[in-house]
Amino acid sequence: MAAFAHSAPCWADVQLPDLEAGKRFYGGLFGWTFRAGDGMPFADALSDGRLVAALAAKKDGRMPTAWGVYFSTDDIRASVASVREHGGQVITEPVRAGRAGIVAEAADPGGAVFGLWQPQERAGFEKLRDPGSFCWTEVYTRRPELVDPFYEKVFGFHGTDLDEAGHGVRDGAEALVDFRTWSPEGVEPGPDTAVGGRSVITDAFPAEMPSYFLIYFAVADCDAAAELAVRLGGRVAQQPSDIPYGRMAVLHDDQGAAFAVLEPAEPRP
Repeated sequence: MAAFAHSAPCWADVQLPDLEAGKRFYGGLFGWTFRAGDGMPFADALSDGRLVAALAAKKDGRMPTAWGVYFSTDDIRASVASVREHGGQVITEPVRAGRAGIVAEAADPGGAVFGLWQPQERAGFEKLRDPGSFCWTEVYTRRPELVDPFYEKVFGFHGTDLDEAGHGVRDGAEALVDFRTWSPEGVEPGPDTAVGGRSVITDAFPAEMPSYFLIYFAVADCDAAAELAVRLGGRVAQQPSDIPYGRMAVLHDDQGAAFAVLEPAEPRP
């Protein structure tokens, strides 16, 4: 079982009203195949026979139709305690997911929801950063002054502001975006070692928009992926555009779940 470093993003899943429709959409977009979840209302997604994500049927219609990210931990109870200690909220206490591992759900001080995963028989992703697999995640928040220290204390991340690092990201109006990358403990902090990041929800967005995590999947051709998503019934929320790390677009699937695709400028280690 390949191990993930403590605090690394290790899994992603999406909650959908119609599981079979989700399998058709993501199978068509990324070429995923699916494996039933032992009689449970979810399906493992595989790319080239390797685990890349899961699709789950929503148990409650009030739940959001959304992608979620999970961070690896070697001590989930200590992580849950740290979430509480540093201003976050524990949504679900640690519970065993069969023999696969132990899972909990939490929210940061700005309200963005994420998962914690302590692996047993399942570490998480079996394929990363190649087309059709997870490659990045970032949290969007209105409270960076609370969220930045939260992730740095709970997960041990070292934050690097991209304008300081000389890798500033600009929006469509060429204004510099307030963006910070997270590097894990034990490495030189900076964009080249980052495993995730933090952006800011500006006043340009509706006041009711909540904080959230955006999941990125690698693709070979960003523009083609955006066009295909539309043909499959999805829509483009942010048109393909160039960023310092490649070409990206924000999409919605045919049930409304948001995610991003990234055509990397060059392979990452």
